[in-house]
Amino acid sequence: MSLYTTPLQLGYFFSLLLWLLFLIRGYREQRNSDSFLGWIMFILAMELQDYTFGFAGINFLWNEMNGFPRSVGLLFGPVVYFYFKSQVNRSFKLKKHHFWHFAPYLIYISYDLFFFLQGPEGVQQKIGSTHNLILSYVYHFAVWGSYVFYLTKCLNIYKAYRKWSLSQFSNEDLISFRWFRNFIYAMIFWLVCREIMGVLDGIYQLDFYQDWWWNLALVAVVFYIGLTGYSQAQPAKISFETDVSQEAMLAKNEPINTSSQTSSLDKSELAHTLQKLMQSDRLYLQADLSLQELAQHLDVNTVHLSATINHVLHKNFNDYINELRIEEFIKLFKSDKGRQFTMLSIALDSGFNSKATFNRAFKKIKGCSPKEYLSKS
Repeated sequence: MSLYTTPLQLGYFFSLLLWLLFLIRGYREQRNSDSFLGWIMFILAMELQDYTFGFAGINFLWNEMNGFPRSVGLLFGPVVYFYFKSQVNRSFKLKKHHFWHFAPYLIYISYDLFFFLQGPEGVQQKIGSTHNLILSYVYHFAVWGSYVFYLTKCLNIYKAYRKWSLSQFSNEDLISFRWFRNFIYAMIFWLVCREIMGVLDGIYQLDFYQDWWWNLALVAVVFYIGLTGYSQAQPAKISFETDVSQEAMLAKNEPINTSSQTSSLDKSELAHTLQKLMQSDRLYLQADLSLQELAQHLDVNTVHLSATINHVLHKNFNDYINELRIEEFIKLFKSDKGRQFTMLSIALDSGFNSKATFNRAFKKIKGCSPKEYLSKS
C-alpha cells in the first residue's frame, strides 16, 4: 500500500463493484438508466486501469496485451447521453438508429485489432508508422469532439426536462435537477484535470509519479458518481421524450374527450372550475400530484389544462400548486396548530415532500425565506 496505489485501487475496484450492482439492479427492476450508469462506471474503471496496474507492478497490459485497443474515450459520450435519456424516460430503449453513435468506437477498435491480431510484429509496424502518429492526433481530437458534443446534448436534455417538468409535476424533484447538473460538472472536472496534466506532461516530460493527479481527481469523481447515482430515484411514470416538442408530449395518448361536458369549456370557464375543485377537494395536499392526475379529475385533456394554467392564471402548473400549498402553510401556521407542530411538519401537511422543496418554493413565490416572511406578518 502506498499514496499512489491505494486510492487508485480503491477507485478501480469500487467502479467495477458498482458496475455489477447497477447491472443487477437494472435487470431486476427493469431500469435501463441503471444499466447505462453501470457501463459509465465500467468506463471510468477502464480509465483508471493503466495507472492502477502500473503502480501495482502488473505489466500484463504492456506485455501480453500490448497494442490491444484499451481506450474507451469514444464510448463515454454516447453512454452518458443514453443514460440521461433513460433517466428522464423510464420506457426508453436502444433502437437500431441509436447504434450509429457507437460507429466511431467500432472504427477505432477495428483498426487497432487489425494490427494486434497480427502479433507483436504488427503492433510494432503500426507504432512505427507515420500515419499512426497522424491518426493518434485525429483520435485525440475525435474523443474531445465526442465529449463536447454529447455533454452539450446532455445539458440540453437537462434544460428541456426541467422546463417540461414544471408544467407536469407539483413535486419537481422526481428526478434531482442538482444530480443532473453535478453529474455534468463532475465529468467536465476530471476531463479538464486529465487534459491539463497531459499538457504539463508534454511540456515538462513528467513521469508517472508526477502526472498521476488526474487519476486521483477521477477517483473522487468515481465515488461521487457511484454513491450519489445509486441513490437516485427514477419514478415508474416518468416519460419525457427528448426528440419531440413539449406540446406533442402533452398530447401523446391524451385525446380530447369530446363527449364530456368539461372538455368543451373555454379557458376562463375551466380556470374557474379548477379553482372551485381546489377549494373543495384540496388536491394540492397530495405531494405527488401531477398535471395528468388533475386533468382526470376535471375530465379534460392535459394540453387544454396546461394552456389554461399558463394563459389564464399566468403561471406554470408547479408554481400554481405550490402557491396553494404555501397559502395552506401560512393558514395552518397562524392557527392553533402552528403552536403545536414544527414548521417542517406543517409544510409536509401542506403538500410539500421535503424541507428543501418547501424552502425553495417559498422563496421563489414570496421572495424571502419562511422565517423572514412569518416574522414580518
